[in-house]
Amino acid sequence: MAADNEAPAASSANQSLPSGDNNNGSENRRNPRHDHRKPGKGRSEKGRGEWGREKGDKRKKNDEFKEFKRRKLNKKGDSADGESSNNPFSKDEIAAEERRPKRKVAVMIGYAGTGYKGMQVNGNEKTIEADLFKAFVAASAISKANADDPKKSSLVRCARTDKGVHAAGNVISLKLIIEDEDIVDKINAELPEQIRIWGIQRTNNAFSCYQTCDSRWYEYLMPSYCLLPPHPESFLGQKLVELAKEHGVEDELAARMEDVKDFWSDVEEKEIKPILARLDPETKAAVLERVHVMDDEEVAARKEAAKETEESAPAEEKPATETPAGEAAEKATEPETQQSGLVLESHKPKNRELGPVDFALRDIKAAYVAAKRRYRVSTERLNRLQEALNKYNGTKNFHNYTVQKSFFDPSAKRHIKSFVVNPKPIIINDTEWLSLKVHGQSFMMHQIRKMVGLASLIVRCGTPMERINESYQNQKMAIPKAPGLGLLLERPVFHNYNRKATESLGKEAIDFDKYEEKIQAFKDKQIYTRIFTVEEKDNSFHMFFNQIDQFKTNHFLWLTAGGMNAAEIARDTTGEKVQQDVDKQLGDEDEEDPEGGEG
Repeated sequence: MAADNEAPAASSANQSLPSGDNNNGSENRRNPRHDHRKPGKGRSEKGRGEWGREKGDKRKKNDEFKEFKRRKLNKKGDSADGESSNNPFSKDEIAAEERRPKRKVAVMIGYAGTGYKGMQVNGNEKTIEADLFKAFVAASAISKANADDPKKSSLVRCARTDKGVHAAGNVISLKLIIEDEDIVDKINAELPEQIRIWGIQRTNNAFSCYQTCDSRWYEYLMPSYCLLPPHPESFLGQKLVELAKEHGVEDELAARMEDVKDFWSDVEEKEIKPILARLDPETKAAVLERVHVMDDEEVAARKEAAKETEESAPAEEKPATETPAGEAAEKATEPETQQSGLVLESHKPKNRELGPVDFALRDIKAAYVAAKRRYRVSTERLNRLQEALNKYNGTKNFHNYTVQKSFFDPSAKRHIKSFVVNPKPIIINDTEWLSLKVHGQSFMMHQIRKMVGLASLIVRCGTPMERINESYQNQKMAIPKAPGLGLLLERPVFHNYNRKATESLGKEAIDFDKYEEKIQAFKDKQIYTRIFTVEEKDNSFHMFFNQIDQFKTNHFLWLTAGGMNAAEIARDTTGEKVQQDVDKQLGDEDEEDPEGGEG
């Protein structure tokens, strides 16, 4: 409403000015340099009313959000405009509580993000901070008078992780009442098992974990079969060969695919042909027509599976294997694995019963998934993945790796210190997993998942490495973000603050190493187990890459020899809309908030 009221006021002011003929003073004289300007129009040649109508919805949304963020509170905890606060305690309870001193602290935490809408408090959404704040109040680490608003305790988070993203180590800074020696245990007793407080460290009063954080370490876990090439009968698989022939680079493509050239032909011969041989000719023809086509039913199934995963937050889960993932990673040995009995559910289409074609398709797709899980990555393929990850190192313009940022936005430039894949995969049940660790100063929303998505696609499609450098240029590239399931924040780094704290402030360093044993046990039980179990149940990575392979548009044809010229991504503002449409069709249409979390 404020914007609507400003225009009439400005108009009235202009009308009250004396005309040039009657002006005896100098302060109201027209500037002759402005005479060439058209009255009432700006550089866009649109009037205020026309511009306002086009931008009204966006302006209203932004104004409402800003108003929410600048909400003032008076000394009693009520809103400044007289509205009652949301404090769960009565005035009598607040008055009766003993006043105790607050101290500025850094709280070291870990959490499994499954079932949460990210780290930061966001209205009534289920977030990590919301549960932490409730636990602080319940453990009397925050007074009842301050129980209605985290801002009263100066709460700041180091890294705002995305929806579903995990953290073995993260930090929040705020003012807490920490007189009780067992305050950490009291807070943990009020938290679900998937959120833990590792320690509380006193800091100086000016400390902000966000401003003093030097860098962050993230880990991404994914099955090695993500590096397998698209099936040759899929849309993307056919386009790779077709455009390689058209541009005369068949030999180069074949050389990059040498280590996996027989994978799909072996699967067809040993796994798929026996299933097809059991079918009558009519059913077989119908199956062959649909087997490499992503239909609406599969898209709906993927969305439903993602929704179920997002909403479920089990506190206890059985371990995926008898050997914890952490130990397996350290030993880097390949245990004997039993053949897992893979069963894919048949999602019943609306308004019709399942038939022979549906059951045959289910068996074939289960065979494909089982074959992928048995795949073991070659050294050559791992080296190529590392080559792709190395392209991210240094300061780059990652405008294509997030949302609502243009090439000219300075904040799109981020510095990556290192991005490394562990050369020794681990085996969990029958699936081989790769661990990728990235160290950077800071990350934007979806950035890491898009970095992993692009690097994986480059390797699996035999795409020239220079395509990564092209992604930093002033052109739109549709980069799908890899599943959030595999991403976790390892820990933030406070090197400069720690040196200052120990040398001049007389404070202890913010150090996760002293809690390493507890953190590793938590990762094995609450994070790794969730990742492995959910993937085995939902086939998240298989469905993600399978849908890209069968995505029948030109958006991802930059992966082919045709390069960016083969991809239909506009260079103007419509490019952002195209990316959102792609995300929606891939079943990953998060609300695109550029102020959202990292990852």
